[in-house]
Amino acid sequence: MDFSCYRKKYFGSNFWKMTKLFISCCYRDLLFNTNALFTYILYFVCLSCVGFGILKALKPRTNQLAPRNIDLFYTSVSAATVSSMSAVEMEVFSNSQLMSMTFLMFAGGEIFVSMLILRLNALKMARTSRVEGKTEPPVSDSPSTTRYQTSSGFDQIELNVVKVRDEMGSSPSHQSLNDESVLKHDSIKFLSFVALGYLLVVQVFGIASVLIYLTLVTGAENVLRNKGIKTFTFALFTVVSTFSSCGFVPTNENMIVFRKNSGLLLILIPQILLGNTLFPSALRVVLWIVGTKNMRPEPKYLLESNASHIGYMHLLSSLQSLLLAATVFGFLLIGFVLFSSMEWNTPGLEGLNTYQKVVCILFLCTNARHSGESIVDLSTIAPAILVFFVIMMYLPPYTSFLPVAKDEQIPSKCEAKEKKRNTVNQNFVFSQLSYLAIFIILICITERKSLKEDPLNFSVLNITFEVISAYGNVGFTTGYSCDRQLRADPNCVNKWYGLSGKWSDEGKIILIIVMFFGRLKQFNMKGGGAWMLS
Repeated sequence: MDFSCYRKKYFGSNFWKMTKLFISCCYRDLLFNTNALFTYILYFVCLSCVGFGILKALKPRTNQLAPRNIDLFYTSVSAATVSSMSAVEMEVFSNSQLMSMTFLMFAGGEIFVSMLILRLNALKMARTSRVEGKTEPPVSDSPSTTRYQTSSGFDQIELNVVKVRDEMGSSPSHQSLNDESVLKHDSIKFLSFVALGYLLVVQVFGIASVLIYLTLVTGAENVLRNKGIKTFTFALFTVVSTFSSCGFVPTNENMIVFRKNSGLLLILIPQILLGNTLFPSALRVVLWIVGTKNMRPEPKYLLESNASHIGYMHLLSSLQSLLLAATVFGFLLIGFVLFSSMEWNTPGLEGLNTYQKVVCILFLCTNARHSGESIVDLSTIAPAILVFFVIMMYLPPYTSFLPVAKDEQIPSKCEAKEKKRNTVNQNFVFSQLSYLAIFIILICITERKSLKEDPLNFSVLNITFEVISAYGNVGFTTGYSCDRQLRADPNCVNKWYGLSGKWSDEGKIILIIVMFFGRLKQFNMKGGGAWMLS
């Protein structure tokens, strides 16, 4: 009998079992025993690395030299963090690479990531309920254990129940001790399905609308045909990018080439708002509609809850959602009036009629809040408007004017507990502005040679604009122009990518860190509390 083959087979079987056990333990440890910040970091780093590998493996569209590795990784991070900071012209990428970037933008979008977090929270609650159900001692008064099946199909949970008789002497009824936790779990799971449905319905409607528009308006379709871009690829890529607040467009010129296509711009404006600043308000409307059509308890429970209770930052109260919508449209109105009064006759809007100018300005001001698609060369507009855009890009998406008492806002019991736990660590955490100032200083150091030799392109304002745009995950850029060089370089060629595309590798690495930092800024919104400015 050949024992060597038996030993190999036995060893291989045990090795595979041990490997599966190790992966299972690591999976559970990563899911249930790590904090949210580490989970976010791991997710976006892995997504960026996978995106870089895919972009590297696929061939570019042109026969020119392939983009460098640093530029490909920069583009992958930009797509995964929905920042749309560009160091390579978009028309360099092949159709397969564009589809890969579409996946990165979809997977990195805030609504999709928040849906994954909801599912993770539901899994954690299920695991906790199972453990508590198995270890909780029985109630001394008529103990009994039963299996409870939730309305959403959640795994059965062992619950202790007690028999209760009413005063009329009716038959005994069972009252669950964990009804509240079960309803909360069902509501979180239900909310994840609502978010997924919202995500798919809005984007499918947007893609269909863009395809119909391109079919009816031959001028817009001819632009894509001349550039060799497939119509479906453009519709899918642009809508996913717009809804996820990324700002990438398959054309080199971004949306400048479509500035006369007012219908296309009007289709994309709701995608910008519904995918970012107005998502909490739209989510409450969807929950209200679902609650009226379906007599489930979950929608009512969610509408009566808040962000801290459910653990979902996008679930705001009705008052906060209303004030958020008012603030969004207020900022939009201010930007529209400011741009119209100062740049109505800007060269970027030449050849457009009044209606087209109104739509273009509305589209540009809407993109200033975290989307980054542009219809004009931002380097040609007034510095005052650039400063206004810097402020808009810096503000978090759910910034709102909330004139209510402090105790009427989101309950802060959990926040107070967490603050007490991390008091020592928070003393050494800087504010957002402090970190941005450090990043700007570091980039000014790495690009000091260009600041001296090419001060018009590499001005401090343009560098600040680029850094704030990366931090806000917007993608606005003043670009680079050979015409602005003080010392004309005969070998200089104008390229359709951001100013950061001309930076050194060290400057790009710093901006990659800024993009990650901006995507995770929700974890440091209260940083710098130890500093007293008085």
